[in-house]
Amino acid sequence: RFVDKVACVLISISGKPSSKLRVIEVLSTLGKSNFQGIIAVIDADFDHLKAPLHRTANLIRTDTHDLETMLLKSSALEKVIAEFGSEEKIAKFGRDVRAALLEAGMPIGYFLWISQLDELNLTFDGITFSKFIDDQTLQIDELKLIQEVKNKSQAFGLKSENLQQRLTNQKSNNHDPWQVCCGHDLVEILSLGLHRAIGSAKTSDVEPNSLERSLRLAYEETYFCKTQIFLSICSWESNNQPFKVLQNGI
Repeated sequence: RFVDKVACVLISISGKPSSKLRVIEVLSTLGKSNFQGIIAVIDADFDHLKAPLHRTANLIRTDTHDLETMLLKSSALEKVIAEFGSEEKIAKFGRDVRAALLEAGMPIGYFLWISQLDELNLTFDGITFSKFIDDQTLQIDELKLIQEVKNKSQAFGLKSENLQQRLTNQKSNNHDPWQVCCGHDLVEILSLGLHRAIGSAKTSDVEPNSLERSLRLAYEETYFCKTQIFLSICSWESNNQPFKVLQNGI
């Protein structure tokens, strides 16, 4: 909603890794043909934790791992918790909710990163979070996580103990949790929490897709203007006049 729909045409694609690579390929092809006025915003994923393979003036990465982590890092999270959470349960929970989400989400993010680094091709889509996240404490059981991913991936030949040791070694590097955690994972954990640990919402009211929509609606212009994405787009507009992306006044 921050984009000038008259001056800028938005094209949205699915968030699969292959789609991200395709965007980079298209930008490269258009750049060689001197095509003007195109800019792409992609999820950073783990790019900020390593030397990005592709840097171009027309390619912008999210500040954090992805769009959803940007939403959760902002005060939009407090708005959603105020709407669906319980003050009594939050007080009893006794922990900062955002910190609890990150703590539980880190092993999942690291495990996904390990799968990519080691070319394990493990499947994380469709895993059941309630099988390894305690809905009362939001704490994670790493061995249960590993078993759930192995089952979903039908990777029964991998030894859980070896994977857990690999996970421990990867975690020792003290990376920024906002770059490691995947936003969809954190929203899944938040969904569990709002149902039991920090709220009593109906499952249907706080299912992940609805929560992500609520977070987007709660995300204000003032939050956006503090991001690197905003600064990068403004810089791009200055260097690519008369092309325009953002609405006047933002």
